[in-house]
Amino acid sequence: MFSTYTYPKYGYRRPGELGSTRVRRVPLVVVGAGPVGLTAAIDGALRGLPVVLLDDDDTVSVGSRGLCYAKRALEIFDRLGCGEAIVAKGVTWNIGRTYHGEREVFAFNLQPERGHRRPGMVNLQQYWLEQYLVERALQLPGIELRWRHKVVGVAPGPDGVTLEVQTPDGRYRLEADWLIAADGAHSPLRHLLGLQMQGKVFQDRFLIADVVMSRELFPLEHTERWFWFDPPFHSGQSVLLHREADNVWRIDMQLGWDADPEAEKQPARVVPRIRAMLDQQGYRHVEFELEWVSVYTFRCRRMKRLRHGRIFFVGDAAHQVSPFGARGANSGVQDADNLMWKLALVMQARAPERLLDSYDVERGEAADENILNSTRATDFMTPKSRAAKTFRRAALGLAAEHPFARALVNSGRLSVPTEHAASPLSTPDGDEFEGWMAPGAPADDAPWPDAPRHDAPGDDEPPQEWLLHKLAEDGAGFVLLLFRRRPSAPEAAAIDALAIDPIPVRTLLVDPSGTAARRYDAGPGTAYLLRPDQIVAARWRHLDLRRVRAALARATAQEGRA
Repeated sequence: MFSTYTYPKYGYRRPGELGSTRVRRVPLVVVGAGPVGLTAAIDGALRGLPVVLLDDDDTVSVGSRGLCYAKRALEIFDRLGCGEAIVAKGVTWNIGRTYHGEREVFAFNLQPERGHRRPGMVNLQQYWLEQYLVERALQLPGIELRWRHKVVGVAPGPDGVTLEVQTPDGRYRLEADWLIAADGAHSPLRHLLGLQMQGKVFQDRFLIADVVMSRELFPLEHTERWFWFDPPFHSGQSVLLHREADNVWRIDMQLGWDADPEAEKQPARVVPRIRAMLDQQGYRHVEFELEWVSVYTFRCRRMKRLRHGRIFFVGDAAHQVSPFGARGANSGVQDADNLMWKLALVMQARAPERLLDSYDVERGEAADENILNSTRATDFMTPKSRAAKTFRRAALGLAAEHPFARALVNSGRLSVPTEHAASPLSTPDGDEFEGWMAPGAPADDAPWPDAPRHDAPGDDEPPQEWLLHKLAEDGAGFVLLLFRRRPSAPEAAAIDALAIDPIPVRTLLVDPSGTAARRYDAGPGTAYLLRPDQIVAARWRHLDLRRVRAALARATAQEGRA
């Protein structure tokens, strides 16, 4: 289908349930083998949950679709065991440039500071991402992957969900204790349940073209994001350029609401637009071929509730935003990251079911934040009123010379994790701290041991290790990050008493001497309690076992047991 990618075909197997009078009961079903469903299934299997994963297709996504994966998503993929393959295949970038006409207005750097394992962004076509996730899922015995199994009926009950599944050989029924709906923006499960989304459709159309270039536009190591407002080659509209793997380039072009989607997808319309862009940018001798073209209208909307009894909606099935800001897939991956540790504790009878209500609270907050940022970007990019157009023209005119105005220019605020400061699982600070890593925020990475290393390792030097990798060792449970007094930490002797049975807490000792201490605003005795999804549950200047137990109880919805 594509010149740069050969689509895999995953084999359908006749299910044993066909022809049986007995309805099989399973602990967990995930519907949808896209990036979010696969993330949830892998995470669940790594936490000891048996997972049945159903998908109505037998291959990965057609077209590049999702593209930009932010640092936090990459860190989650690292924990799942597939981050290295994704980063190695993808295109790394940190620099973004914004133009108005032919003039560069400003540039930004997603990661100006050294000492991070992962970059600000990696670009990778969604089909590659899904392929790596499928390969990882196939390595795990806890996942049963069922291709060409389409859910055509769903009946929720007080203690489970009954599914009716269509296969090439007929239908069967399957009962699940818990169900995760990761079946995409059109979500058949959502429609089967009669559930609605709330939000709005933006009256604009955008062209997406994946283009294979005959040669590089700029060296791979200098890859950047380019965004134009009102460029000379596409007057009055906006254009976004990204590099993907295999020398494929993603071009997004604003078309306007009156554009005919079918006509605009035709090569006779697409090719002259791209030719004009390349010629104006000085690439007249670069030839290209179209690999994938689509025209889309986007929505900013979400379900009112993400949890419905024993059914959880994740990713695009739960919420949708514009592609500007890379908030769709990144948010969906974080949905799965947020949900699976909670579901595992509940399914393993180590936490009460009310813990699962926090998924709706926290990821609902994230959906609202993403929708707000996406709406603001869209309103700036496609101003409708005279006042909005005047504001945009003034902001773009001032931004080139005045730094304060650059914050007003919005081509998509790029994906960052939501800080769940008001979460019922977070313990507010009782001590004074500086920096952003408050309860509810994700833990930041740092070189391990706690000191930066600026030179590349030699042949006889081991590769750099990283703090987040250490946090995820021996499973992804609760961790007490303790910045100790050198050369020993007598406080650590009492850590074994921390567990609220049966919730274990692992202690990781850090010498407060370098990058981690600075990022965590830590001195000797500082302690951080980190959740299994590496979000800060609580922090203290000095270790107090009573306060740690209380924070652990709160983070697992067991405050009465502290």
